[in-house]
Amino acid sequence: MYASRSEVVLLTLVVALDQLTKAAVRNSLALGDSRNVIPRLLDLTHVHNTGAAFGLLNTTDFSYKPLVMIGIGALALVAIAGYAAQLGFHERLARYGLVLILGGAFGNLIDRAIAGYVIDFVDIYWGSTHFWAFNVADFSITTGAIMVLLEMLGAGRRHASHPL
Repeated sequence: MYASRSEVVLLTLVVALDQLTKAAVRNSLALGDSRNVIPRLLDLTHVHNTGAAFGLLNTTDFSYKPLVMIGIGALALVAIAGYAAQLGFHERLARYGLVLILGGAFGNLIDRAIAGYVIDFVDIYWGSTHFWAFNVADFSITTGAIMVLLEMLGAGRRHASHPL
């Protein structure tokens, strides 16, 4: 199954928005610096993530870590694209979810290939509890995974007969 024009546009927008926001952070905030956006809730904080999503493995160092992370990302892209290619056009929620996942994975893979780390900057907190810093790519991956899960649970089937 081929990608629709709207799927290609969405993929391109996710990657472009991810890269543009990371460039804006890189050019306006020094590493470790923060800018408050919503008091006691949201900061923009420039951090480097050498690990996986949500900072997993970020503090773990081992030989060839950047290559391993790039390899895992590339394999994930191939696997997700292969799965997406098998979906029918009627599985719209899952298809768009996978497009979001692919766009996010590709955005983060670009960073890893160029710099060996991913720039994260969305810093949400409640009081003194900080959640993991993330970026547009991470948000897209998470949103896409929720959409795929909803399709698997049957949410997308109710609207399958109504094309966009």
